[in-house]
Amino acid sequence: MNTTRQRFMRVSAIALLLGSAGFVQAQSLDMLKGLAGGGGGMASGSLGNAAGVIEYCLKNNYLSADSATTAVKDQLMGKIPGGKPASDLGYVDGAQGILTGTDGKKMDLTGGGLKQEVTRKACDFVLKQAKQML
Repeated sequence: MNTTRQRFMRVSAIALLLGSAGFVQAQSLDMLKGLAGGGGGMASGSLGNAAGVIEYCLKNNYLSADSATTAVKDQLMGKIPGGKPASDLGYVDGAQGILTGTDGKKMDLTGGGLKQEVTRKACDFVLKQAKQML
């Protein structure tokens, strides 16, 4: 193969990979919008899951551990029926990085690479929605 053709093949392969990465990120963000139930809110039964996800995001440095974020998490945890987050399955899933939508769909926030950016956006989204739940 000549040098020009080899360069073209490399550039094409890189462009294809970058395009695929953008598609995967867009698909994940579309799923995140679906987790909100379409109307921009999370179900009242998801208090535990939201608290758990915020806990996960704080532990993994996707959210800053400032007093406002911690206060939102603590207020959500205080609203969990029975007052025991460890017995709330939504909280347990959330603390492990599993975000559950109103329609029951789940999004795994764990992982690295491109998924880190999607996870950051998911954490920001959950925090925003959690503030509206209070």
